[in-house]
Amino acid sequence: MSGYNLVTKLRKVVNLMKNVIAAAVVGALLTTAAVAASPAGALTVNGAPVEAAGSYVHQNTTYVPLRAVAEALRPDASVAWETDRAVIRADSLEVTARPGDAYILSNGRAVAAPHGVHLQSGRTMVPVRALAEAMGASVYWDSVTGSVSVTSGTSGSASESDPDDALYWLSRIISAESRGEPLEGQIAVGNVVLNRVASPDFPNTIYGVIFDDRWGGQFTPVRNGTIYHEPAAQSVEAARLCLSGVNVAGESLYFLAPALATSHWVMENRTHVVTIGSHWFYR
Repeated sequence: MSGYNLVTKLRKVVNLMKNVIAAAVVGALLTTAAVAASPAGALTVNGAPVEAAGSYVHQNTTYVPLRAVAEALRPDASVAWETDRAVIRADSLEVTARPGDAYILSNGRAVAAPHGVHLQSGRTMVPVRALAEAMGASVYWDSVTGSVSVTSGTSGSASESDPDDALYWLSRIISAESRGEPLEGQIAVGNVVLNRVASPDFPNTIYGVIFDDRWGGQFTPVRNGTIYHEPAAQSVEAARLCLSGVNVAGESLYFLAPALATSHWVMENRTHVVTIGSHWFYR
């Protein structure tokens, strides 16, 4: 075995241990989030009070028990825990929420929950706005009383406010770089682009970051033209989640697939953050 391959294998072991430890820490934080949070105000659904004991405000986001709100919004809904997630099923609707994820899935469409889905005292706690959007409802928050009102059938998509140019280019670079990767992996690629936009070391627009031509260009899809291909539907969802604030890659500014990379400068000179799918992410 060559020295390089040995080092690579050792790095994989170390990174795997880091990821396991990080996952355990995140899990612990998610299950105890309510301890450091403040109680939420009164909750009504379609004008009727709903008993939602344990609701709380975390990171300026109101969290409510998934089951209580789902059953109040859709009396025909069944709510169950399946393997590792809560699942809501009703006519023409399936919503899943897995603790630790930064999104909720509604009929396969991802709805952003940037501060995560929590598991608190055996209950799945979700941001009320994310759950409402997933179930086709709208939310009104009273800033004076802290009370929350949820109303069926008037939801608007948060993605409608996304800047067209940002969504257009971000979805294309995500698709070209990570088509076939899991949703988390595609979000992470988008996070790298947005982190570069925020960094003084890179251009300050999504377009500028993608087409940055220093060192022969930053992204292979720009050089081979695949950046102009129509993005996959999941890549568009990933871009919308990124623009909504979902971050699974921390402060990463670089990524690569070690098995395919022709240069390993990033691995040798930057700090590893996380591995998702076939990509390794570095800051």
